[in-house]
Amino acid sequence: MGQKRSVGSRLFDIANYFIMIALIMITFYPLYYIFIVSISDGYAVMKGSVHFWPTGVNLDTYRLILADPFVVRAYLNTIIYTLVGTIVNLSCTVLCAYPLSRKEFFGRGFFTVMIVVTMFFSGGLIPSYLLVQKLGMVNTMWALIIPGAISAWNMIIMRTFFQGIPNELFESAHMDGAGELRVLARILLPLSAPIIATISMFYAVGHWNSFFPALIYLNEKVKYPLQVMLRNMVIEGDMTTQTQELGGAYAYVTATNIKFAVIIIVILPIVMVYPFIQKYFIKGVMIGSLKG
Repeated sequence: MGQKRSVGSRLFDIANYFIMIALIMITFYPLYYIFIVSISDGYAVMKGSVHFWPTGVNLDTYRLILADPFVVRAYLNTIIYTLVGTIVNLSCTVLCAYPLSRKEFFGRGFFTVMIVVTMFFSGGLIPSYLLVQKLGMVNTMWALIIPGAISAWNMIIMRTFFQGIPNELFESAHMDGAGELRVLARILLPLSAPIIATISMFYAVGHWNSFFPALIYLNEKVKYPLQVMLRNMVIEGDMTTQTQELGGAYAYVTATNIKFAVIIIVILPIVMVYPFIQKYFIKGVMIGSLKG
């Protein structure tokens, strides 16, 4: 603490600061640019004069989006699909990882291998669609959730975490007469907050960003998630016609404004949730890095 630092050490720190600031700016600017375009005047966006500051700030873009019943419905659909899907994913992952983490479980090696095989081989798109069709899940929410109800990789991560919990806790609970479900609910899950938060984040982000299964299995626009609506806006320009039709009240809103505003709406929930589970996320991703 009392030693004088050398010039080389100070220069190294200064260089690190500049590099970190540059990386932050490079990472942050695209998101910032999308936001300022979404609240800028449409004419300024068309002329390409929006770079670092918004021009003609207004919220007409967001008013237009919220006035579209399909966009609002798609947003609600995405929330429902994400919540239900994450609950199903987490339940299946925990119920699979727990028995495979116990050494006394007969055949756990065989079942683990069979699960790992699914990480490298699959039936493909056509067999998957035919299976979903035969199960009567086409054009339903379950077609987006059941086929991917469990991730083999996430299950292995959770199993590794469970294996690190001292076996004496389980032996003590069994001696007190607790069954496996009670051990899981009363002992294992309370001790597994970091991994549960991490895996939940993985699953939730996956559902929130997913659009391809919805394109395949859903036939009605009213059931589309927000990501499909965004895809249609970006690729097909669905909102351009609506902007022209609503002309008078939204004269300064262009398709570019709308696309960027929808992007902000799509990523906002994840950006808001992540800071609250960041400490668990950091612990969870370090699972398996240390042994001892």
